[in-house]
Amino acid sequence: MEKKNNNESFLYGALCYFWVLSVVFIILKKEDSFVKFHAKQGLVLFFASFLTWIPLIGWLVGIALFMAAVAGFIKALQGEKYRLPIIYDLGEKINL
Repeated sequence: MEKKNNNESFLYGALCYFWVLSVVFIILKKEDSFVKFHAKQGLVLFFASFLTWIPLIGWLVGIALFMAAVAGFIKALQGEKYRLPIIYDLGEKINL
């Protein structure tokens, strides 16, 4: 995947995986393609987190979402545009 040499972008990209912050960074850093990439994935995870309210399967969905967020957070801090399975495809449908 593509790497970028900007520690500030890496940090903002990683913070997008704290789901509600993805909305903040989509607005504040819309000109930064690295942050925007991670913010879209974070936004999908944020909306998908509402599935955790469903009894029985909610905790399984919650664990999967948490693991995806951790993976995205780590990859963003490393400067990678890692495409989370399924999440990336959904995020690409978000027009910003």
